[in-house]
Amino acid sequence: MAGTYSQIYIQVVFAVKGRQNLLKKEWRDEVFKYMSGIIKNKGQKPIIVNGVEDHVHIFIGLKPSAALSDIIRDVKNNATNFINENKWVQGKFNWQEGYGAFSYSHSQVENVYHYILNQEQHHSKQTFQEEYIDLLKKFEIEHDIKYLFEWI
Repeated sequence: MAGTYSQIYIQVVFAVKGRQNLLKKEWRDEVFKYMSGIIKNKGQKPIIVNGVEDHVHIFIGLKPSAALSDIIRDVKNNATNFINENKWVQGKFNWQEGYGAFSYSHSQVENVYHYILNQEQHHSKQTFQEEYIDLLKKFEIEHDIKYLFEWI
């Protein structure tokens, strides 16, 4: 029987608009579970969603028929609405435009999972900006620092 078989693992990283510390510990796990549900409802595999006050890491098992940009657009839009409807922040919550996407082999899944799981510990030693620039360099992605981050 003919079919399509694949193993595509993508880590996606994006920040709160202006990199504000708005994702409060009291409710962010609920937002991460909500994001996982969106990914699952899109027919994809949410391996882990986690982050800290100013950014999120999503690790997805992606099917080749899916467009990553569509999935992330829907995750960000729906999570924004979820946060705003629950009135967890004063004013209006938004994500920064854009995201970073980094691919991994099957042999790296466990390491990436634990890296994302331990975000709070990791960010006690390194800022989000340092982490993001390190990822871009590690994956040899050309970038200009002046266009990486939006500030309020």
